[in-house]
Amino acid sequence: MASVPQPSTTALRQDLYRRMDKQNLAPLWEVLHDLIPNQPVTPCKPALWKYAAARPHLMEAGTLITAREAIRRVLILENPGMRGESCITQSLYAGLQLILPGEIAPSHRHTQSALRLIVEGSGAYTAVDGERTTMHPGDFIITPSWTWHDHGHPGAEPVVWLDGLDIRLVQIFGAQFHEPFAEEVQPVTRSEGASAARYGANLAPLEAASPFGKTSPIFNYPYERSREALRKLSQDAEADACHGWKMRFLNPLTGGPAMPTIAAFIQLLPKGFAGRPYRSTDGTVYSVIEGKGEALIGGESFAFEPKDVFVVPSWSPLELKAQGECVLFSFSDRPGQEAMGLWREKRA
Repeated sequence: MASVPQPSTTALRQDLYRRMDKQNLAPLWEVLHDLIPNQPVTPCKPALWKYAAARPHLMEAGTLITAREAIRRVLILENPGMRGESCITQSLYAGLQLILPGEIAPSHRHTQSALRLIVEGSGAYTAVDGERTTMHPGDFIITPSWTWHDHGHPGAEPVVWLDGLDIRLVQIFGAQFHEPFAEEVQPVTRSEGASAARYGANLAPLEAASPFGKTSPIFNYPYERSREALRKLSQDAEADACHGWKMRFLNPLTGGPAMPTIAAFIQLLPKGFAGRPYRSTDGTVYSVIEGKGEALIGGESFAFEPKDVFVVPSWSPLELKAQGECVLFSFSDRPGQEAMGLWREKRA
């Protein structure tokens, strides 16, 4: 008597999957290796944006749309591996913003936290919850989550800065909110420099409560001070084999990162520096403040000069080289990773 053919295991599995699918169920074993790979996997690619190439587009945009009309006149730095997703890494957004003399970027607030690294020009200001601060190249400025902020420019030259926001992180939690202010410009209620005087001189008001929650109460870290700190550090300490002399921006009330979701750093590379390979799980965005050099990212070479921006994806090996003395600003999602016990690094 002939045996009855039995369905293959594969066919039986596929039949099970079809029936499961109708109940919005799926087999983990078919996707497990993609969900939990042997090392971090990201669609983010190494990339560099030449400021000399981006600037003409930004200035042309300045003739075609006003800051008032645009709300924020920004060119998004889109990662080439994630075009159309408005992000530079899987978790962070970056863009170049322009404000022209006489313009105002209207006041609003949102749940996303933002940072500014001033790239070009002086004389513009940003206002945060009633206090203005004047922008200068190299300054690191914070807009804490859900704080009223606007930008204005009573000066005489175009001002450009690099924006960094945790938009993608906030999206993951479905916590995106935005609210326009009733007027174009918020009232000024404190003198310029009030926040730095209260919290930036190793002093704090007695029993002071943090005005911005876990975000630093200082919202402008002037480049002049940061540069001097690097200079002093380089006189008294050996350069790190991977980073040169690198410092992180702190919240003076907690000693933690200046922002709860985004870490910001500044580093000095000596002339002729050839860094050893380094990798970490936080995808990192770099902005060149001073000097020329080379970033070798995952084996791909990117020559950089002042005002350029480059990105290092998660777990991509990075080697930094400096022709002359270089200063680099950078930011990443390291605080969020550290809070969840995820952050890892590896040195050569």
